[in-house]
Amino acid sequence: MKFTVDKQERYTYLKLEESTFNSLIAPDLKSEFVFYRNEGIKNLILDLSLVEYVDSSGLSAILTAERLWKDFGTFVITGVVSDNIKKLISISRLDTVLTIIPTRQEAIDYILMDEIAREIDSDTDET
Repeated sequence: MKFTVDKQERYTYLKLEESTFNSLIAPDLKSEFVFYRNEGIKNLILDLSLVEYVDSSGLSAILTAERLWKDFGTFVITGVVSDNIKKLISISRLDTVLTIIPTRQEAIDYILMDEIAREIDSDTDET
């Protein structure tokens, strides 16, 4: 599996550098997700801009990440440019579960705003 990782202070950006996200890649990516979560990474951006095809194993890996970050931080998908992937996400109704942002910069902005909102909520809960 080929990918690049850019770890920043407030998020980690992972770009999958494969055209196919299938059962050959999904287990390795799930392991990466678990590793990042256990490492304490609060916010993860998954870039699928080079991916042209996703099968059910790929969707399962994505849902694993969603579950791992659900009550911990923020998981965002960006770069969903393939019409096939857009259609699959829509048909499977995952667009109602996943946070899908068009570009990397918008995903970064979303995460930063989400962090601010969590900080405000935590300050409100303490008072």
